[in-house]
Amino acid sequence: MKLNRVFMFMVAILCIGLLAACGDEGASGDSDDSIKVGVLLSQTGALESYGLQTQRGFELGMEYATDGTMEVAGKKIEYYFEDTETDPTVARQKALSLLEDKEVDILVGSSSSGDTLAVTPLAEEYEKVMIVEPAAADSITGSEYNDYVFRTARNSSQDAAAAAAAVAKEGVKIATLAPDYSFGHDGAKAFIEAAEDLGAVLVHEEYADQAATDFTANIQKIIEAEPDYLFVVWAGANTPWNQIVDMKVQEQGIKVTTGVADIATLPSMAPLVGMEGFTLYYHTLPDNEVNDWLIEEHKKKHDGEVPDLFTAGGMSAALAVVAAIEKTDGDTTGDVMIEAMEGMSFDTPKGTMTFREEDHQALQEMYSVTLEESDEFDYPVPVLKRVLTAEETAPPIMNQ
Repeated sequence: MKLNRVFMFMVAILCIGLLAACGDEGASGDSDDSIKVGVLLSQTGALESYGLQTQRGFELGMEYATDGTMEVAGKKIEYYFEDTETDPTVARQKALSLLEDKEVDILVGSSSSGDTLAVTPLAEEYEKVMIVEPAAADSITGSEYNDYVFRTARNSSQDAAAAAAAVAKEGVKIATLAPDYSFGHDGAKAFIEAAEDLGAVLVHEEYADQAATDFTANIQKIIEAEPDYLFVVWAGANTPWNQIVDMKVQEQGIKVTTGVADIATLPSMAPLVGMEGFTLYYHTLPDNEVNDWLIEEHKKKHDGEVPDLFTAGGMSAALAVVAAIEKTDGDTTGDVMIEAMEGMSFDTPKGTMTFREEDHQALQEMYSVTLEESDEFDYPVPVLKRVLTAEETAPPIMNQ
């Protein structure tokens, strides 16, 4: 009899414990002491190097923002990296796995605009905030906008504003060369609009397969159009620079201008020394404490390597995650996060970013640069002409 009473007492205690555990689940659906972040990036495919930069930056950003504790608002942060393989179909599958199997509270990503556009509808469907980094297509915060998407990455129109300011004026003839997908089309369109607003005239726009290795036919069409400037939008390892040089584009009176990309592409830009262009990040350009910390810690952790083009962006995404969770005191419910993040400002390696309320695009500094030879490296490096302020490079609101 006594044994039965003891058994029943133990069962009652167990049930009370289980009920208490169920009652402790937070608004995110996870236990109160854990917040899960799913990070989508290209660990393989054409943008593999961008994925690695983003991953390293995100890891360092979490370390910086939490002072190494990996906790915010009294909760542990867990994050998972998933390879989209730079394939939109795979990106959607990986996002679904993160949302349903890992039950993540927040999404981050991705390296490709195509991948990102395949995933952003899921953020709305599952009512989870997604921070876009480093995908740049205007449509992400424009025609395909939804309330759950915020972007720390700059968009194509921010690139375009910087690029146009460097070369466009009344009567200047321009041509564009870009990859044939959303990033390329949005980038070229934004540059054309910004340049035409300054009085320039479009004489040709050319799109090439993003996986192409031979750009001869594309470049020949541009030469025949006889522009004063050729603006090139490109992302990935297979750049057109060598063929632009081989086909003597500049010797035919066509000045080339572009955004300076990651360090891996700089050796191929050696023939463009003296070119005036822009960049979204090079480690020597920003002057602030967050960037100083990033450079120092990145060198420590990665065999003396400096942070690259999208490392700062990965860090910025992590800083945005932590800043938002601090504002909501750990509540990751979609609507609560949206309210906290609209208009939110936070410090990054690129200075202060602010999520614009109207379209959730982060307004941020860009850099006007000249490509110059370097005594330290065997490739040219971007040297600062001037900082382009967040106000100067604010893109038009395109989701209305």
